[in-house]
Amino acid sequence: MKTGGIDGSQIQAMIAQLKAHATRPGLTPPVIKTEPAPAAKVEFSDALKNALDGVNTSQVQADDMGKKFAMGDDSVSLSDMMISMQKASINFQATIQVRNKLVSAYHDIMNMQV
Repeated sequence: MKTGGIDGSQIQAMIAQLKAHATRPGLTPPVIKTEPAPAAKVEFSDALKNALDGVNTSQVQADDMGKKFAMGDDSVSLSDMMISMQKASINFQATIQVRNKLVSAYHDIMNMQV
């Protein structure tokens, strides 16, 4: 039975893969409690650059996983690919919101009466 270019056996295989991944034990990482280190002085520009680099990395990783999955690579599961794409999307949306707040604060400061 053909359904939009994917036959029923491929759909069943994907569903079985999702169920197996969902029931896999140890999906949550262990929590390690440590003493907080003394706060080091962090420059705003460095923190912003690191955050943007992290967003870029997550988008590149999601794109790479999407390409691998589309090419039929068995090392990439559908759920892993979808999770990485959602993480990249959320990271990007959060970055846009931070940018909007920074622009708004800049406009507020520039419009202040001296």
